[in-house]
Amino acid sequence: MKQVTTLFLKLAVFMIAIPVLALCIFLAPHIGNFAAKLYPDISLMKYLVFIVMYGAAVPFYFALYQAFNLLRYIDQNTAFSELSVKALKKIKCCAITICGLYVLGLPLFHFIAKKVDPPIGLMGFIIIFASLVIAVFAAILQRLLQEAINIKSENDLTV
Repeated sequence: MKQVTTLFLKLAVFMIAIPVLALCIFLAPHIGNFAAKLYPDISLMKYLVFIVMYGAAVPFYFALYQAFNLLRYIDQNTAFSELSVKALKKIKCCAITICGLYVLGLPLFHFIAKKVDPPIGLMGFIIIFASLVIAVFAAILQRLLQEAINIKSENDLTV
């Protein structure tokens, strides 16, 4: 049963990766070109949008890779190990990086939303909030897992 569950979650990780890749390939260039057309006097506008969007995609995929590693550790019965704690720490750092990039890019999205439709600016807040929630959740799991490992090692020493 455990193998089926982790297989389902591994497939879910891949299914999350595919739409984000499609957004990076098809939507990000259009948003960059659209921002450049809205503000032709700011020559770097297109590249700033690219830096925020593609810059956030790199830690996103690294975090997905770490999540895949966690599922692999569960399959190998090594979930309660330092490798899992390190993977959760990396996921937390990736989520904080994504949040930081979008916080820095928020004025950029505000400029775009001023000339278009306000939900574009709202999308930046949604991404920031979601990545903060993931960072906090990963930090809590990391701490709980570290405490479980410490308790397990203490119990192994007392026997």
